[in-house]
Amino acid sequence: MTFWNSFLSILKTIQIRDIIDILAIALLIFGLFKLVQETRAVQLLKGIVVLVVVYFISSLFGLVMLSGLLQTLFEAAVILVIIIFQPEIRKALEQMGRNNTYKKYIKVFTKHGKDDEWKKAVSKAIVDVADTSLLFSRSKTGALIVFERETMLSDIAETGTILEAETSVALLGNIFFNKAPLHDGASIIRDGKLFAAGCILPLTNNQNVDINLGTRHRAALGMSEQSDAVVLVISEETGVISLAINGILLRNFSRESLINKLEELLLEYHQSPNDDLPANNEGGDEK
Repeated sequence: MTFWNSFLSILKTIQIRDIIDILAIALLIFGLFKLVQETRAVQLLKGIVVLVVVYFISSLFGLVMLSGLLQTLFEAAVILVIIIFQPEIRKALEQMGRNNTYKKYIKVFTKHGKDDEWKKAVSKAIVDVADTSLLFSRSKTGALIVFERETMLSDIAETGTILEAETSVALLGNIFFNKAPLHDGASIIRDGKLFAAGCILPLTNNQNVDINLGTRHRAALGMSEQSDAVVLVISEETGVISLAINGILLRNFSRESLINKLEELLLEYHQSPNDDLPANNEGGDEK
């Protein structure tokens, strides 16, 4: 009866802001578990839970040194969590930054959009890349081309050579010629211009990637996971043309389907931003 009276007295003190506060904390915890789900961070989280259990047991049995050591460790828990879960935290913040939902509302109050010159430059770059991809596919020449969107890739561009040149089939063909100095890296196209070449891309951390995919495809997936870029990759072994978007690999593109998909992802993307993958996969397989 005493417990019930205490419980009722606590309920009477709860206000709307307390409920909102509890829901916010619950959402944060849910978000944390969703963030680390099916990642290596799950094992780290299990290790932290084990330490917490050991701390309570040591306090219960009066193990002063052990409980004191763990208490000191927990006092620095915030810094330790940031260090340990740095990749997951960075990924979550990048996803929040790439969330384009708010842009739909901003466009109502601002004149957001690209001018005709930008659209012409991007359209030309798309056709040039599609024509080059067709030639590379026939000759089985490996290539890696990154189309920059909202996320700026200047840090990636600095790993290569800055060009800032007009796109053309001849230029792209020379860059990815197998004896050219820049052929091993990726080229970055920004606003319809060839911004940089010979760039080093981050590899994907996805452990479920097809083991038959080589380093070039893994780099394409890695770049698409860490940015909103559209990454075109041509296999040196099979000549298959693929696109990596948001960590998903779309494969088996023809010249026409590649142009249509790139126009959808680059031109229409700025008119009606959306984080989701296009519903129609004109290219074929998804891996």
